[in-house]
Amino acid sequence: MSIIIKNCISILDAKWFGINPEATIDNISIDSRSLQNSTHTLFFALVGPNNDAHHYIKDLIENGVKNFVVTHVPPNCEDSANFLIVENTLAALQQFAAYYRSLFEFPIIGLTGSNGKTIVKEWLNFLLSPDYNVIRSPKSYNSQVGVPLSVIAINEKHNLGIFEAGISTVSEMDKLETIIKPTIGVLTNIGSSHDEGFADLEEKIQQKMLLFQDAEVLIYQKSAQIEKHISAKTKAFSWSFKDENANVFVFKKEIASHETTLFYTYKGNSYELKIPFIDKASIENAISCLMVLLYFDYESDAIQSRMEMLFPVEMRLEVKNGINNCTIIDDSYSSDFQSLKIALDVLESQNQFQKKTVILSDIFQSGFPNEQLYAKVAQLIVSNKINRVIGIGTTISEFKDTFSNCITFKTTAEFISNFEKLDFSNESILIKGARSFQFEEIVTLLEEKTHETVLEINLNAISYNLNFFKSKLKPKVKIMVMVKAFGYGNGGLEIAKLLEHHKVDYLGVAFADEGISLKNGGIKLPIMVLNPESTSFSAIIQYGLEPEIYSLKGLHAFLKIAKQKNLSHFPIHIKLDTGMHRLGFEENTVDEMIAILKGNTNVRVQSILSHMATSDDSKYYDFALSQIVLYDKLSSKIMTELEIHPIRHILNTSGISNFPDTQFDMVRLGIGLYGVSNDAEEQKKLENVGTLKSIISQIRTIPAGDSVGYGRRFMADKQTKVATIPIGYADGIARAWGNGVGYVTIKEQKATILGSVCMDMLMVDVTEIDCAEGDEVIIFGENPNVSFIAEKLNTIPYEILTSISQRVKRVFYR
Repeated sequence: MSIIIKNCISILDAKWFGINPEATIDNISIDSRSLQNSTHTLFFALVGPNNDAHHYIKDLIENGVKNFVVTHVPPNCEDSANFLIVENTLAALQQFAAYYRSLFEFPIIGLTGSNGKTIVKEWLNFLLSPDYNVIRSPKSYNSQVGVPLSVIAINEKHNLGIFEAGISTVSEMDKLETIIKPTIGVLTNIGSSHDEGFADLEEKIQQKMLLFQDAEVLIYQKSAQIEKHISAKTKAFSWSFKDENANVFVFKKEIASHETTLFYTYKGNSYELKIPFIDKASIENAISCLMVLLYFDYESDAIQSRMEMLFPVEMRLEVKNGINNCTIIDDSYSSDFQSLKIALDVLESQNQFQKKTVILSDIFQSGFPNEQLYAKVAQLIVSNKINRVIGIGTTISEFKDTFSNCITFKTTAEFISNFEKLDFSNESILIKGARSFQFEEIVTLLEEKTHETVLEINLNAISYNLNFFKSKLKPKVKIMVMVKAFGYGNGGLEIAKLLEHHKVDYLGVAFADEGISLKNGGIKLPIMVLNPESTSFSAIIQYGLEPEIYSLKGLHAFLKIAKQKNLSHFPIHIKLDTGMHRLGFEENTVDEMIAILKGNTNVRVQSILSHMATSDDSKYYDFALSQIVLYDKLSSKIMTELEIHPIRHILNTSGISNFPDTQFDMVRLGIGLYGVSNDAEEQKKLENVGTLKSIISQIRTIPAGDSVGYGRRFMADKQTKVATIPIGYADGIARAWGNGVGYVTIKEQKATILGSVCMDMLMVDVTEIDCAEGDEVIIFGENPNVSFIAEKLNTIPYEILTSISQRVKRVFYR
């Protein structure tokens, strides 16, 4: 891309306010945090429910960005950059992408549906890339923002596009259709995902079909419900298991242990096709790919040879603990230029070390000549401040000198044979390689070795839940996020890095050592310590933490140290007891506290807070209101008498939803971030964050009359197949969850826990489940979820989450 900015005025119907109309644009950005922003970046200042990118323009200008699409020019920026002023910056981004798409004439495959879009896209890329230079959506970039960013990545060397479009409500697809303008449409499975955004299934289908209104052909599973929405100018190319009138009729399936043989007819001829999958979803997705190959007139032998090589698609990028105190960013199944840019942004968002290494294979399907491609990669490496590049592959080896600190190997095997000579310690490592390089072997070498039970943390879900609660806030209300107790058991530092990336205002921890750990990990956000002990005050000051002060004794102790250290206006947070009766200044001690603070310059009251006891219980609504009224009264008194304007906050997660009119200056988000709500309707809108997984270690069959586990608390009344799982109460599984009370999920079926939960193991009934040793076991996640477990154990979800032992490895992914 190379566009003169003055040409964007007419493209965007914008007003011009700038200093250099001849400036050239070669990059589009919406992320102020990206290190890839540069002088030639055009930054679209998007405005969301609780975030406005206009606030970051001044910082971007200081970092060298000179071109912006805005709704208004921020103060004091008028003579510093080029501004294209529009009514709506998201609409302008989409408008720009639609214009850019119009510059290219090659075939575009557009995919939509409820399930399977990303998998079909990745498989089509694999199947067609030997013959085409393919541009495709990176990862799951299928949203109102993701689609335009995907399309803008097209360059002159591409000759086939594959873009997916996802919608969650009406009036979204027409915008995406204008951007993608597919010539070939593929409709994947229509299921129940995102049903809440549509009146019924009929409306959902009608909206999704808008993507294909100008397409030359539509590929779909034959259905009268779909066909009534196909445009008259669009050719229908259908397949079916049941209707012989479909263009392709699949009349037989033979499923073996690891593969499926499909028998199908097309144009009067019969064919056989073997694919390496047995599950229903993969079979349907593979047929969608078959249909595209048939439409492109591929011979049956070529179809068979390519489709038998299809592979499971790893759609997530994982953050893992590595050897020698390293952090591993595992994106080891793809290598293209666009996804590299995304992975580098993730590396920066999760980075906790000064040293950053990228292990990179040859890059495929960039659309650029190799010289230009690796020059662009080197530029990315420099802008992201990467310290070391390890290249693997014959092509990247040829361009070794393009990078400033680079070592290369021709093959993965050569890298592995030299592994002991390479020093990996105290650094963040991005591992990014095409599937053919088998970089999973490198991940295995670098990954910290722990037992086979893991707690998987979905970072996308955390981002989603954060934005869900931020959308409930009034403008300018700040947000503190609680990361105490190791991020409610989910992993403190990694989540804190993500929250810092999202620019939350404060982090909250319980004790000083938690805050010190975060600061040592590189966290720069202000951190409030809610339960500081007086013995930790010196460390709190040393590490720049901010203590909650909740008693006269604590106030005197902190002021004494502050005076000794000659502090000036050090931030403290005053806690008021308004009815929780746990910690805080009571009403009868407020006057004395005010008297002590009057005229004191060693400290500054940064905020005044209190804690609600019943924000989640409607039967105590009046009591909760009385707390709020008392808090308002006492905090107002402190502000008036001390002549200060601190941040005021009392609402926790439940309070955000139940008392929206009393948000004051800040709210404190806790367990809601981790996908748990006390309200059943709100729970449906949150995404599950943590999934605790293990495997089956051993399976045995016992006769009637035999027992399982300590104390013979389970006695088999019939022949029973028993699976042993390597997780127990030392890992955080309550013993009360055993003896038939609880269950795990194996192959999407419930497996009841038999007998007592042991320290390191538990046993389950798999008599009716077709499973094998090594199969995956879900301890909790979507089913069962922590709220269900808590209800059965007569406790709260907090206890379930925070009980998971530190010996259980945390794996973070996007």
